[in-house]
Amino acid sequence: MNIHEYQAKEILNAYGIPIPRGRVALTADQVERAAKEMGGRCVVKAQIYAGGRGKAGGVKLIHHPEQAQEYAKELFGKTLVTPQTGPEGLKVRRILVEEAVDIAREFYLSITLDRSSSRYVLIASAEGGMEIEEVASKTPEKIHTLTIDPFTGLRSYQARWIALQLGLSGSVCEDCVNLILNLYRVCLEKDCALVEINPLVVTRAGWLMAMDAKITFDDNAIFRHREYPDMMDYSQLDPLEINAGKYDLAYIKLSGSIGCLVNGAGLAMATLDVLKEYGGEPANFLDVGGGATREKVAEAFKIILQDADVKGIFVNIFGGIMRCDVIAHGIIEAAGEVNCTLPIVVRMDGSQVEEGKRLLTESGLNVQCSDNLGDAASKIVGMLG
Repeated sequence: MNIHEYQAKEILNAYGIPIPRGRVALTADQVERAAKEMGGRCVVKAQIYAGGRGKAGGVKLIHHPEQAQEYAKELFGKTLVTPQTGPEGLKVRRILVEEAVDIAREFYLSITLDRSSSRYVLIASAEGGMEIEEVASKTPEKIHTLTIDPFTGLRSYQARWIALQLGLSGSVCEDCVNLILNLYRVCLEKDCALVEINPLVVTRAGWLMAMDAKITFDDNAIFRHREYPDMMDYSQLDPLEINAGKYDLAYIKLSGSIGCLVNGAGLAMATLDVLKEYGGEPANFLDVGGGATREKVAEAFKIILQDADVKGIFVNIFGGIMRCDVIAHGIIEAAGEVNCTLPIVVRMDGSQVEEGKRLLTESGLNVQCSDNLGDAASKIVGMLG
């Protein structure tokens, strides 16, 4: 789960991590008033669920409140396209107005999950303010990493080693140690998948400050934090993803034309790979889970059909906990409700597979069944080609 920069900064500030003085605005007039509060000279920042906003024209240094208002009028409702949004971009509906800070040095600092070791890893670089992927690619020696042992946690001497690697010394170094330890507390107590500060700066006055921040929560831990759903900006999400969430379906919109209905995340990813191998383009990632009911399968099928880009449907199901005849009933029910005439290829295996195939074959739908994943992928790609 993502949140906006201003929300991430509020969390960091609650943990003693300094942030610039700022105010979030929903209208151009509010932006102007906030700019006046900041003394006229300020930074106006579009709030979307993506990085790279500066290069896309979403961040600007302002010198007068009237200039802030005019810039805000341009930003509100504008679609920003960055490498992280994809070509469709995201619309700006909120703007953060912050005091302008005189910066002496910039750094990169983050804590994220390393899935290979199943541990948090601390990442730091003296090349802050830039795309960390580019730094890692061109000058990997400038990236410093530290894997955190979950039993001992992050220790002061480890945080100090990172601060020294960044070239800090004296009181600023000790401030950085405390900041890093507090950042780790944020990760643990807020159940974060990522906490990133880019850039972390030393001001000309000698203070450490988080100038930009990104926090991603672990979706599996949201039940422990009842406030998280209220923090979500649903205008930044695809309507189909929002609808899928109501039925506890893992749905992600993609750019292709083949709608995919699969049970199990691993099987879903393998399905996307095989479709690509046969020249197909998946329109979505949709995992109904291992124990889905007939009703849940029907809702998943309807969600796929609501995507206007979908020209054909590929169902790849392993009937373990969930029986294949239940899947078939769900598909038939949903297709009948929306009068679906699109080509459908179903690859099933497992419990009650023959009954499931019989139901689909006799349903009157434009459906073909297959026993082999490669053959099924080839069929749906061929039917659309």
